[in-house]
Amino acid sequence: MSVVLLVIGIVLFIGLIVVHEFGHFIAARRNGVKVEEFGIFFPPRLFKKKMKGGWDFTINLLPLGGFVRLHGEHDSDTEKGSFGAASLWAKTQIMAAGVAMNLLIALLLLTFLALVGMPKLLDNQFTVASDTKISKQQLYVGFVEKDSPAAKAGLKAQDKLLAYRGAPCGSASCVNTAFTTTQALKNATKTHAGSAFTIKYERGGKVHVATVQLRSQKAVVASQKTNDPKGYLGMAPNEITLQRSTWSAPVVAVGLSTQMTKLTFEGLGKAVGGLGSIIAGTATGNSQARVHGQTSASEQVSGPYGIFLVLQIGSSFGLQYILFIIAIISLTLAIMNILPIPALDGGKLWITLVARGIFKKPLKPKTEELVNAIGFIVLITLMIVITVVDVRRNG
Repeated sequence: MSVVLLVIGIVLFIGLIVVHEFGHFIAARRNGVKVEEFGIFFPPRLFKKKMKGGWDFTINLLPLGGFVRLHGEHDSDTEKGSFGAASLWAKTQIMAAGVAMNLLIALLLLTFLALVGMPKLLDNQFTVASDTKISKQQLYVGFVEKDSPAAKAGLKAQDKLLAYRGAPCGSASCVNTAFTTTQALKNATKTHAGSAFTIKYERGGKVHVATVQLRSQKAVVASQKTNDPKGYLGMAPNEITLQRSTWSAPVVAVGLSTQMTKLTFEGLGKAVGGLGSIIAGTATGNSQARVHGQTSASEQVSGPYGIFLVLQIGSSFGLQYILFIIAIISLTLAIMNILPIPALDGGKLWITLVARGIFKKPLKPKTEELVNAIGFIVLITLMIVITVVDVRRNG
């Protein structure tokens, strides 16, 4: 089942790119601008098909986004049907349409999730308390400490914890004390410290039973005074809670989007601050500042490989978790594409607004090409670096 959900997650992620570019596509055609190519991912090209409308549909190799190539993309072009000849309002619509589509998808998905069961991942996650109830709670195995009772029991990350028994037990039927929260697990292992402890868990749709000897209270208490504190079972659980709302579902979607947007900007601030530390540390020879900057910056970003890993983990927690991840990615795409980052929609939009609104004239083609080329090179370089960071961090 998790493999199916992973495939669904990847398809939905690609769908976000398609939806984003479709926004540009529709806005361009409605404003009389000719579309020459609708591309999924970035070149080199893998597949091309001429469509009835006279534009090319292409699938490309580099999974870093997508694009819609318009006729006469230079802001100074004047030929009828070109992007350059369109009004400033039409250009704004075309460049902002992708952002609007991603924001719309995020709000629709979050509204749906609020109705059927929204994963609770933040301690202070936005909700309307009077119209919210917990629909499901489930424990999963997170980090398993090496040579711990949990490791000896054969537990692995993403195993679903079902029940326990504070004594040896050879079959699943006799393990019948369910636990669905982290606190319940802590209480159970503390109560049976130093004793045999039988765990029932699910992996790949099959139920397993394992009996282990928990660490003693004396050993756990003593470890708390060291730099390597231990638990009775030696495992950090992931608690998955689903919350449902009714009439307030759209309010929850908007409120959570606002909360996530704020957290995104905080993360971007830390990433930029970390990048500044890297530059300053490199310039001054301060290796400590450089390493600290690398850590701070890399913790805030993720590339295609990192997104794949997130979807892979999410597939173990169910469809709602996958949809939640897709909604947040869609919201993040909207945020990133409205910022004045060269080579992205926001960069082109703000350059056009500044040129037309302040200087009252379009940029020269060579200047525009130079800005976009530098931005694209920086973007590709960052994606390569981020992918390397992802592999090292998760490898």
